[in-house]
Amino acid sequence: MNLVYSIDKIQDVAKEIISGFPEQRCFAFYAEMGSGKTTLIRALCDALGVEDNVSSPTFSLVNEYKRSQHDEKVFHMDWYRLKSTQDAIEAGIEDILQDQQGLYCFIEWPELAEVLLPANVVRLSLTPVSDTMRELRTL
Repeated sequence: MNLVYSIDKIQDVAKEIISGFPEQRCFAFYAEMGSGKTTLIRALCDALGVEDNVSSPTFSLVNEYKRSQHDEKVFHMDWYRLKSTQDAIEAGIEDILQDQQGLYCFIEWPELAEVLLPANVVRLSLTPVSDTMRELRTL
């Protein structure tokens, strides 16, 4: 996948990501600060029918949402504040990644505990092209 999009097309991009990876449920987003990771994850949650307020879990590490029409969880993780893989394990992140009830898992800053990512994770790079345009590509 290689897309260049503007913010007004982000809902279409989110739907394309979900439909483009029908078997995958874990997505890791590699991008610099301010690149739009949380904004894209918010659009992905909207596409999945999450009605909860989607915000960055920078301080909590993990936000858990529920799909409105399902009894399934969506996890949004932000590993920016992790100091080590051990920090992630102690925070329960490894358990969440293995939890079969979590339909989807979206991870910001995955490189900080890369070894915990499942084998079938979809790795996505998000790069600003301009103030209003982003490039999204699979790694």
